[in-house]
Amino acid sequence: MKVIQVRHSGGEYPVYVGHGLLGMSSIVDRHLSGRILVATDENVGRLYLERLRPALARVKHKKRVVLPPGEEHKTVGQWQRMLDSLVELKAQRDATILALGGGVVGDMAGFAAASYMRGIHVVQMPTTLLAQVDAAVGGKTGVNHSQGKNLIGAFHQPTAVLADLDTLQTLDDRDFRAGLAEVVKYGAIRDPAFFAWLDAHAEALAARVPDALLEAVYQSVRNKAEVVAADEKESGQRALLNFGHTFGHALETLTAYTRYRHGEAVAIGMVLAARLSELLGRCVPGTCDRLEQLLRRLGLETSLPDDADSDRLLNLMRLDKKNRADQIHLILLDEIGRASILPCPADDIREVLVK
Repeated sequence: MKVIQVRHSGGEYPVYVGHGLLGMSSIVDRHLSGRILVATDENVGRLYLERLRPALARVKHKKRVVLPPGEEHKTVGQWQRMLDSLVELKAQRDATILALGGGVVGDMAGFAAASYMRGIHVVQMPTTLLAQVDAAVGGKTGVNHSQGKNLIGAFHQPTAVLADLDTLQTLDDRDFRAGLAEVVKYGAIRDPAFFAWLDAHAEALAARVPDALLEAVYQSVRNKAEVVAADEKESGQRALLNFGHTFGHALETLTAYTRYRHGEAVAIGMVLAARLSELLGRCVPGTCDRLEQLLRRLGLETSLPDDADSDRLLNLMRLDKKNRADQIHLILLDEIGRASILPCPADDIREVLVK
């Protein structure tokens, strides 16, 4: 097991990365307080709720809320269900939500924790690769709106994060590959040595070799922790973590959150952003190809679908939270391992969307 401390304006919290963590009562117990709400979804609950039973045995007042799975259910209505459950539990300000699931559960549970009585504890227990390396760390919480992804939310740091790598063995191949996109992102924007490691270990990682998983998750969380410590509220360099996300979020919204996993859309978005970086002369020719080849080796699609409406995508990109003064701001690559956020002309964006 490895532990990374994430520092933020209100203090710090540990991220545990290892095998069998959900069954380690001593670790779970030290982060519980007050009445406990366990938030999960139907798929994850069936697989892993039982593993938490020993850790929760001493808790007198507890309740669970089981949500339908899928990004299309990351809504105000499902967030409201969590709040209703907290009220029914008679939870007070010392209460704790245990968010057992992927990014959808974690984001909604974190937002419920931020909202209820203006802030209660949340312990993130991410069960997908994407959530372990990104969504569960850093305190960004929220729900989707029909006009855009994550438009409603708040910053609310967790009390702890338990990334149990054993849960990755039950992920279907598609969800696992989707998470790899966020792993590649860290190497692409800020860690060239990690990108090189991924290039050298792509096959082992795709095969879920335990040592490769531990290293990939640890290095991803380490990178995320450094960024959060430097820019908790995304006023500067933290925005770089959205590399590929402006394109990706627009693609997800365009397809009503039903056609692509988040990581799949981000993979396509990163390639589009790298292609635009080359078009604008930000990076040397071949940079996009290097990124695209790694993503393909990890089993990810890298092209927009033939039926993608470029005009609609561009309009959806205008709603991105990074935009200022009606200009679309994108994260562009300067080279593998270094990126910048810049305003981009709509005509150049359209050019990469129609290729």
